[in-house]
Amino acid sequence: MSRKKQKQVQPNAPFPSAERERVLAAARKLAEPLCSAEGMELVFIEFQAEPGGRILRLYIDRPGGVTLDDCVDISRQLSDLLDVGLETDEPYSLEVSSPGANRPLGKLEDFNRFKGQEAKIQLVEPIDGQKNFKGTLMGVEDSLITILTNDKTVAIRFDTITKARLINYNGES
Repeated sequence: MSRKKQKQVQPNAPFPSAERERVLAAARKLAEPLCSAEGMELVFIEFQAEPGGRILRLYIDRPGGVTLDDCVDISRQLSDLLDVGLETDEPYSLEVSSPGANRPLGKLEDFNRFKGQEAKIQLVEPIDGQKNFKGTLMGVEDSLITILTNDKTVAIRFDTITKARLINYNGES
């Protein structure tokens, strides 16, 4: 009788970006209709390796904010959907959270929605030797996001952003 050798995964080992994108796409496909049906917005999804293992983290919101019960409800329902609809052999933990004061910006329309708010943006490739920008969001025009940093306006292509978050957002937009 032969035994299939199980692949050992280090809890914080990096994983291929193709796998990350596949998991994110599958999770988004399951989570968006669920959130919509529950009257919530799926703000952002991330899948990453952390010291405690792989984390699939969803940020949800609704007008007036989300409660702990909202997060628990979405987590329970989504967990069942992911068990059936997400094909992965790798273990992960599911977390559902409110966006908090440093709300992620994951959709192009977010940069117009939060025009006038302070944000941090990290890029894949530098603009004038700089990959990190902090300033006031000025909106989107022709698929270019503009941010005012130290009295200088910078235009950023959406597809070059690796991470974008509001700074100390108070929930009033």
